[in-house]
Amino acid sequence: MRSLLRKKVTWAALAFVVAVVTVGLWAFQPWKLWTRSEVNEALPSEFAVAQTTTPPPTSPSPTETATTTATTAATTTVTTTTTSTPAGPTVLAEGEFVTQEHETRGTARVLSSGGTRILRLEGFSTSDGPDLHIWLSDATAGGEWGKYDDGRYVRLGAMKATDGNQNYAIPADADLAGLRSVVVWCDRFNVAFGSAPLDL
Repeated sequence: MRSLLRKKVTWAALAFVVAVVTVGLWAFQPWKLWTRSEVNEALPSEFAVAQTTTPPPTSPSPTETATTTATTAATTTVTTTTTSTPAGPTVLAEGEFVTQEHETRGTARVLSSGGTRILRLEGFSTSDGPDLHIWLSDATAGGEWGKYDDGRYVRLGAMKATDGNQNYAIPADADLAGLRSVVVWCDRFNVAFGSAPLDL
């Protein structure tokens, strides 16, 4: 009887340990400390800079050539160059990432063009982790983690990759006034991997 009871206790303890380990693996996903991913997105077409255009010079007609040859007067040819004004995005804010919980680097820019706004990350690199998101926050970059979800923030979506050049659409109705940083936020553990100053 005691032997049977001991076996039941042993199996119950083993089941408890397995459950704890399983939950721990799900929550912390420790393998992500060694995983990397990369996304290299081009700027959306409405943010591309228009090129300056110069039409090729026109050749004189046979009549013009004959007239010029027959006379000794110099003829001055005026070439008109048409230049289009380069249209491109307006940089509303820009900053360099600083490391917090995990090493993070790169440049963050908030761009506007024709009423559309995006967050552009260039040369971006951070660690992988569970439940990572990109936020615009009214907290300053760097420092203590807890401040980011205590104030006002705008969610831009899940982080696309640990490395590369990435675009995040900013909702059209989002009020950017007073937002001061972009943060790589681990929503599961309320931890900031890194952040960059953006005074909007």
